[in-house]
Amino acid sequence: MENPMDCERIRAFRNSHNPFIQRLGIHLEALRPGYARAVKTVTAEDLNPLALPHGGVYFSLADTACGGAMAACGTAAVTVNASFSFLKSAREGEVLTAEAREIQAGRTLAVLEARVTGGDGTLLALGTFTFRRLEKPLVLAGEDGKEGG
Repeated sequence: MENPMDCERIRAFRNSHNPFIQRLGIHLEALRPGYARAVKTVTAEDLNPLALPHGGVYFSLADTACGGAMAACGTAAVTVNASFSFLKSAREGEVLTAEAREIQAGRTLAVLEARVTGGDGTLLALGTFTFRRLEKPLVLAGEDGKEGG
């Protein structure tokens, strides 16, 4: 990548080249090295048999935000561990926001915290994610003639 800190290009690429987050309706709103914010509106398809959002909705939103914060550092990385606490439930139609912040970064591992809040700012879930930096730079599609991310 020409400029690994071009966060707007990374954000746009991650939003347009990730079928999983597209299917879930997750959108990365903000991105900078060590920080990201992702949002999602809870839909009927997100609900479990108790008519509450499935836990995977919160976790996926938080993991997406953490992955974005790592990508903004310019290196490909993958989640290797996570600890996640579900504190309160949202309701259908509510907008969820996950903010991820880097806590500690080393040469190969980085630890990030993600906070998932509801539309009124209520803390709904809290997670700690450990990422492993892969030994390759982040490459966006078209920069090396093939798909990347």
